[in-house]
Formats: sequence, C-alpha cells, structure tokens
Amino acid sequence: MNVLLRDKQIEIISALCEGIGQRAVARLTDTDRKTVARLALRVGRGAAELHDRMFTGIRTNRLELDELWAFIQRKRRWHQKPGADGAVTGDQYTYVALSASSRAIVSYLTGKRSSDNTDQFIQDIRARVIGTPEISTDGYHPYKNAIRDAFGNRTAHGTITKTYSVTHLAVTEASRRYSPAEVIAVARDVVSGVPAQISTSYVERSHLTLRQSCKRFARLGNGFSKRLEPHCAAVSLYVAYYNLTRVHESLKCTPAMALGVTDRVWTIGDLIDAALATQPIAPVPTAPERRRRFSVIEGGKA
Repeated sequence: MNVLLRDKQIEIISALCEGIGQRAVARLTDTDRKTVARLALRVGRGAAELHDRMFTGIRTNRLELDELWAFIQRKRRWHQKPGADGAVTGDQYTYVALSASSRAIVSYLTGKRSSDNTDQFIQDIRARVIGTPEISTDGYHPYKNAIRDAFGNRTAHGTITKTYSVTHLAVTEASRRYSPAEVIAVARDVVSGVPAQISTSYVERSHLTLRQSCKRFARLGNGFSKRLEPHCAAVSLYVAYYNLTRVHESLKCTPAMALGVTDRVWTIGDLIDAALATQPIAPVPTAPERRRRFSVIEGGKA
C-alpha cells in the first residue's frame, strides 16, 4: 500500500487549514485529488477523537454559543419538500461553544438546527465543563430549555437578539443574506441568574475565521461540501488546528495554551501524528487480479 511521505502530508494539511480547496491543494502539491480527500477525512476523524480526549475537565468563566450556517450538496428550497436525504443534505449548522477568556472552542456539533441537536450540544458542553460558567446565546428558543436541563436554574444565562433593517422585501430574514443589513436594535435579556456580561461577539468573530480557513464555508463559491461526513471531518480538522496550532493574535499563544489544555504550540506535524494515532489501521484487500494463485505440486519421494 502506498503511503504519503510525512512532509507531503504536512504540506497538504497545512494548505487545507489555510482555506485552500481540495482540487487546488491537489494541483499545488502534485497529488491525486482522491488522495487529498482520503487524507483530509482520516485526519479529520482523528482530530475529532483528539478533541474528545483533550478537552475535558475545562474551567472557564464565560461561554459564548452560536451557530454557523452552511449547506451540503444543495441549499434548502423553501418551495420544495425535503427529500429522503434531507437529514444529510441542505442546510447544516455548526454549533460552537467558545470560551470568552481563552478564545478556545470547547465544544462543537454539526447538524440540523433542531431542538434535539441543541440539547445534544448543551449536554456535551456540560460533560466537558467543570462548574457553572456564564452562558451567552442568541435568541434561539431551544437553548433556554436545554441549558436549564443541563446546568439548572441557577446558571447565569443571557440572550442577545439583533434586529436588522430589511431593505429588500423578497428577503424574509435579513440576517441570512450574504451582506446583512444594518443592525438597528440589540436586545439583551436575562433568562436565569445574574450574568455579568451578555455578548456573542467573540464567537461571531470566530465564525469569520472559520469561513476564511475552510473552503467549504466560503460564500458564493463551488467549494461547498457534497457529503456530510467529509464536512464534519473538515470542521474537526479546523477546530484542532485553531485550538492547538494557530497562535491567536491578541493572546500571543494558542487558545489551548490559554485554556491550560497544553503547554506548547503544536506544529502541523504534531497534529497529524496525534490525529492519525487515534485511527485504527484498516486492512486494504488486494485486488483479485493481483492476488497470487497457488497450486499444489506433488513432491518427489525421498
């Protein structure tokens, strides 16, 4: 079985983490596109497992929660009924929980924007975080019940709701346009407890970094994901790269270092080695035409 050299793997993953599409990476690195896709998928799976192992027992004072929109294969058509593959195609949201002090992504989840996924996302945060940090979210209603069930009524939870000026009558939601309209009002409401600050500015800014660092999230392009599994792997790869490898400009260290998860800046090679170490080695069957044909030869008598 052919295996890419480590230097070539580092070159490919580095390019993907800088927002270059798979086809462009294949051309730049002189590598087959399917090879690039297989490596990205495997490293992405390992990055998800790595995040589950490292980001536990987290202590943080405040969390900001928000969702980032993308689509798989095709956008949702309001005038069409979802097909049989509606659960894995169309609109897909990436839930992100960001630590306000360290800017680290503590938890994330990709799927439909639904009550079940919201509850699963909040339960994952509860399993990773020690104590009851302040939580700021948008006005999405399922957050309220999910946070109350996971953290109790005493947690400090506040919501922030932005109102946009709609200038085009054909657009029902101004915040979903490629160029959102001007924000004309911001409402902050206390759901429970006494939150000292209600804001989602940090996590919204991190969404911009994700769109710039992952071609699948780029606006008005053809680099969108065609299947859900590679899309989730790309998100996991970005989160590991952002937390462990990318030095934050204002913190002067990686978010994982600021959070106390690690004590050094990881290289892309370190990330690849750690991610691939979590993945089992799957046997590759030999093609039938390449298998050796054995025949029994009658031996002579001694």
